Amino acid sequence: MNESAGLRFRRLHRPQVITDELPEQRHKGSSTYSGKIFRVTLLSLGVLLLLPLLVIILILESPIKPEVFTLKEPPMMKGCWEPNLKLREAQRLFEDQLVGPESIANIGDVLFSGTADGKIVKLVGRRIHVVTRLGKLPCGSREDEPSCGRPLGIRVGPNGTLFVADAYLGLFEVNPTTGEATRLVNGGQVVAGRKLSFINDVAVTQDGKKVYFTDSSSRWQRRDYMHLIMEATPDGRVLEYNTETKELTVVMEDMRFPNGIQLLPDEESVLVAETTMARIRRVHVAGLNKGGMDTFVDNLPGFPDNIRPSSTGGYWVAMSAVRPNPGFSMLDFLSQRPWIKKFIFKLFSQDILMKFVPRYSLVAELHDGGVCTRSFHDPNGLVAAYISEVHEHDGNLYLGSFRSPYIAKLDLSKV
Repeated sequence: MNESAGLRFRRLHRPQVITDELPEQRHKGSSTYSGKIFRVTLLSLGVLLLLPLLVIILILESPIKPEVFTLKEPPMMKGCWEPNLKLREAQRLFEDQLVGPESIANIGDVLFSGTADGKIVKLVGRRIHVVTRLGKLPCGSREDEPSCGRPLGIRVGPNGTLFVADAYLGLFEVNPTTGEATRLVNGGQVVAGRKLSFINDVAVTQDGKKVYFTDSSSRWQRRDYMHLIMEATPDGRVLEYNTETKELTVVMEDMRFPNGIQLLPDEESVLVAETTMARIRRVHVAGLNKGGMDTFVDNLPGFPDNIRPSSTGGYWVAMSAVRPNPGFSMLDFLSQRPWIKKFIFKLFSQDILMKFVPRYSLVAELHDGGVCTRSFHDPNGLVAAYISEVHEHDGNLYLGSFRSPYIAKLDLSKV
């Protein structure tokens, strides 16, 4: 091969070097085009699926009308509030034999409670006896609850009768022996321009002449308690019933979810758990300060429910949800963001929302000035969940619950 022929041969083969790259470029361009088609198709499908949902969300009216309110930064979980596992030393009683024993009282060694199926029960040894049923069957569903009744707070009066606050049916005095129930106050009636929609807890004076009780809301019923918590409207009240004159009066109003109530020893004031605000208020019901209100303890690390006396002169407070610090409190976060609350309630039911509330049981003993002297914890509520009340009797704490199927008993000598 001469030099000129070799040159022509090399020139003929040069285009092959370029040509070898062209299929890659064509393939790359084809791949990019296919990717674009895929992304556009995926985006279109997403829009088609989300658009109806967005339209529904915009059209649907939220069932709640939340207000903006402010909570202080939660206290640090240290000192008296230091987390521990002491509540896990508790023993479950009557497990799967009763549901939602919200409040507990005792006459001697016999315990009494109200359950989610509308009954007042007597607990003797290992046996459960039905004292009475305040409402009527059927029971067990959300729709049945208003007619079935839902006994909440329960106390023993000076004559050995039981005073029971039923969320729907009203305030009752019950003979624990015969089961005879006398209605003192009708639930649902209008008092001072507002309806008694959510009667909650009760306290009785030593002479039995005055009965104080909380009405947590004039707008929401017990079965919608999550709506009440999230809406945070100040429509709760404390009322007084005179057993002699039958007069019913409003003692304090414009409270955000007034819950548990406890008379102080001088009976001139009551402690009231204002659940939404994570605090306990002192409402003056007699004496020179009658009609006034101040704060017993502010900025608790949890949301208080019932309040009951302790044997050391203090008060037991039950909390079934906490505001962890360090940590994140959803309710604190949402308090300043009502639009998120509206959005949430457009999408989810109360039962679904409850699954997102972290379980954490906390029992605290508070003394004068709201000073915490000891606390017992059960992170995640593994042994005692959804606690609503702490009733002390004979060296033990009996823990009520608004939805658990048992009563928990904690021996104080072990903690």
